[in-house]
Amino acid sequence: MTKAIEITDLTKVYKNGRGISDLNLEVDQGDIFGFLGPNGAGKTTAMKMMAGLMKPDRGDVKIFGASIVEDYVNAMKHVGCIIETAESYPYLTANENLKLFARFYPQVDQQRIDECLEITGMLKYKNEKSRKFSLGMKQRLGVAAAILSRPKLLILDEPLNGLDVEGMLDMRRMIKRLAEEEGTTFFISSHLIHDVELTCTRIGVVYGGKLVNVEYTHNILSNYSSLENYFVSEVDRNGRV
Repeated sequence: MTKAIEITDLTKVYKNGRGISDLNLEVDQGDIFGFLGPNGAGKTTAMKMMAGLMKPDRGDVKIFGASIVEDYVNAMKHVGCIIETAESYPYLTANENLKLFARFYPQVDQQRIDECLEITGMLKYKNEKSRKFSLGMKQRLGVAAAILSRPKLLILDEPLNGLDVEGMLDMRRMIKRLAEEEGTTFFISSHLIHDVELTCTRIGVVYGGKLVNVEYTHNILSNYSSLENYFVSEVDRNGRV
């Protein structure tokens, strides 16, 4: 079975010395993979390269077997992503925003748009303009746009940013539902350790631009009382605190 994501020696270092170096990682289909690390650890840089928004200094990412360096269009065919912020057109309604995105996907009709609004809890705001939306509602609309084409892989950078407690619960439920019902693979970065613990099946810890460990969540929780304890001990073990 093809891996959903294969990352090999992925490296991007900025002038200030920050970035990510020699990232090697495989993510199986159907995984909800949590990319955990403090702010500035290199998570967003790695994800931008995975989504082709930034060129690596070296290394490659294969998505369902297609290289983002050599075969970008095919690699991205099955990917939905939100990196940094979910953008929308403020003077269009939620529905009109999704209609715009839908033009890229011939198979997406109004029924699918309604379905995505329903999944993300935005159906009741279908005809409201997005400039009136709270940050959490904009995030939900962003996810609705990201899942329109039924992507096999969703890359989400801090998807719980700006959500209230109810919004976080909804987002977690939605991620699990998509993974179970549609077999969607997720790659999620976050610094909200508790939410990652409750959502993700596998965890990679990034620290100082390096991937320091990858482990299944249930294995971690059989050895540590919480993901937070594991994280702290990993960071300590890597002796840079």
